[in-house]
Amino acid sequence: MTEPNMTIYDELVARGLIAQVTDEEEIKELVNNGKATFYIGFDCTADSLHVGHFMALCLMKRLQMAGNKPIALIGDGTAMIGDPSGRTDMRQMLTEETIQYNAECFKKQMEKFIDFSDGKALMLRNSEWLKPLNYIEMLREVGACFSVNNMLRAECYKQRMEKGLSFLEFNYMIMQSYDFYYMFQKYGCNLQFGGNDQWSNMLGGTELIRRKLGKDAHAMTITLLLNSEGKKMGKTASGAVWLDPDKTSPFDFYQYWRNVDDADVLKCIRMLTFLPLSQIAEMEAWEGSQLNQAKEILAYELTKLVHGEEEAVKAQASARALFSSGAAAEMPTETLTAADFTDGVIDVVTLVHKAGLVTSKSDGRRAVEQGGVMVDGEKIGDIKQTFAMEQFAGEGLVVKRGKKNFRRVVVE
Repeated sequence: MTEPNMTIYDELVARGLIAQVTDEEEIKELVNNGKATFYIGFDCTADSLHVGHFMALCLMKRLQMAGNKPIALIGDGTAMIGDPSGRTDMRQMLTEETIQYNAECFKKQMEKFIDFSDGKALMLRNSEWLKPLNYIEMLREVGACFSVNNMLRAECYKQRMEKGLSFLEFNYMIMQSYDFYYMFQKYGCNLQFGGNDQWSNMLGGTELIRRKLGKDAHAMTITLLLNSEGKKMGKTASGAVWLDPDKTSPFDFYQYWRNVDDADVLKCIRMLTFLPLSQIAEMEAWEGSQLNQAKEILAYELTKLVHGEEEAVKAQASARALFSSGAAAEMPTETLTAADFTDGVIDVVTLVHKAGLVTSKSDGRRAVEQGGVMVDGEKIGDIKQTFAMEQFAGEGLVVKRGKKNFRRVVVE
């Protein structure tokens, strides 16, 4: 629900979600009166969404609750080109089969946030209109509307000029702009959202509609830019934080948010949770141990959104038990076999690696030498320290790397 005595647009501003807009008054008219049919694009370059997408999903949910209609655009067509935005090198080329598999995974995750029943939202794939395009026709009808000089000034291309920008990637802006143009005509899409790094691409779509359809289309071709804090999220020392529980467990997801920096916790609560702003305002004066309470609130609320209340309760109880007693029943578990041991023992570097807390043994050695590894609450500083198979009997051993990464290790 929208905050009392506050429009949905004002709430987005108050939560720190708006960075840049075009035609602000028209945008307010649309979203505040439930007249927006808006889209956010998700290029399916992996088989799971991650927390960098989380802000976009929460935004779609907020706007749908206010009566607006979301279009979740699966970029299975643009994924075959690759977005150069925010990249210093070319993205890995994916097969069509991989892209389609990834798209199906995205769909299942999005359904947790967006209500697609009874035409309340649409899920589209841009391969529907991009794959049938005739290249010559595309150049004549769309390419003529774009200035190469202006494109090269776009930030998403400028940052690639030194290392090289492929002609394949150079087409991405045109493809994304065509998405908006096509959906505007066929699906009545009149608003688009995206991160700061998408500003040039998004303006391209707005300009294409105006040039092709005339000034009368201007009132319905509005570009709203979502703040790109989400782009900063989703990475840890051991990799990305995924929304798929098989890739990032509910416990690890909870721990990620439980360990955000003190300076970021209230910002994340405002942007990502659905807690009332009045309640969040009361937290502004919190400091010291109260910030840990705020982090627990953040972690619980977001884990509940992604994985459900039951998993959120388990993750919170597990994390609290871990800090109080060094053990947690619901902690992610890695299972070793006798083959992982040499003469009945396993060294700490191999243990940390097998537990999935480091990406390589050299990384594991550095973690131990820097004092970042604990086993059952004891800091391990010697890379030659070993553990006998018998020590893993019963509940196993709790292995910790840094402040955020934990695993229970057992032997089958």
